[in-house]
Amino acid sequence: MAAGLLVVLLVPLTMTLLRMLRGPSYADRFVALDMLTGLAVAMGALTMAATGRREFLDVALGLAIFGFVGTCALAAFLEHKGGGKS
Repeated sequence: MAAGLLVVLLVPLTMTLLRMLRGPSYADRFVALDMLTGLAVAMGALTMAATGRREFLDVALGLAIFGFVGTCALAAFLEHKGGGKS
């Protein structure tokens, strides 16, 4: 079940990578990066469910914290830069 969900997560992963590469503004790229972090956390949790190894959950939680701090830093950067225009 979890392996099938990991395959399903490849679709939003691909779409998010495209948005990150093509994004017309810095804000679009930062939102895509935040989405990639969320997808990586979901993949870590699903991998933990599939394998039963708790280490994957620890990595996913660490990545979630890192993603939150990164999002806050990037928001401050956009505010300082002035609106997120590229």
